[in-house]
Amino acid sequence: MTSFPWRGSLRLAALAAASWAVAGCTAVSLGSMDSIREAVRGNDYVHPTAASVAAEPYYQLEVESSGGRAVLLLASVQGGLQGWYGADGQAVFLRDGVLVRTVGLDANLDHAAFDGGDPFATGLQHVQAPVEYRRVLDWSPGYRYGIAAVAHLEPKDIENVEILGEVHRLRRYDEHVRADGAGFDVTNRYWVDPADGFIWKSRQHVAPGQTLELIQLRPYREART
Repeated sequence: MTSFPWRGSLRLAALAAASWAVAGCTAVSLGSMDSIREAVRGNDYVHPTAASVAAEPYYQLEVESSGGRAVLLLASVQGGLQGWYGADGQAVFLRDGVLVRTVGLDANLDHAAFDGGDPFATGLQHVQAPVEYRRVLDWSPGYRYGIAAVAHLEPKDIENVEILGEVHRLRRYDEHVRADGAGFDVTNRYWVDPADGFIWKSRQHVAPGQTLELIQLRPYREART
């Protein structure tokens, strides 16, 4: 797993100046960027706390690799696609809790799609037995596009997961993803609210040699049943 490449990874990352309003949230506007930068300069987010997260009026996502961590802010929600941004233009994009694109890493996921059924779109709380489906992945560098992968998703036990001092009772789901001939044979893990399928925590392989752990510190949760 490569090192986490984002500068300022040991503090809250500042957003790019242009941000999108999302329904039901406090959007980051051009007029508020100075206050965000001041908050970044004045706080150490190596180990986010409930108090430090609550002090900032933004949705926050912790992203970590073997080389470090960063706290990203939600800048856009468009058609269910969430854009979480950090310093210097790096970003991760989530759909239904699944990484579908990354920007600015040593190895990037340029695009991810489901070929056929998508258990994440319908909600993992409905997955009570192992399921199999196909995914299509694009990676860079190297222009490795249209990589066909077979995925096997299996529900596991309920586990206690502590986030900012609060213990959540979450069901773990293991997703084995294999792309023959592409050197990609990995297991992703998701910790899921059994009531509504919301993914609080995950460990996802975005490309060969690149793994990210995601923890929702202040989540943006769209209503679903």
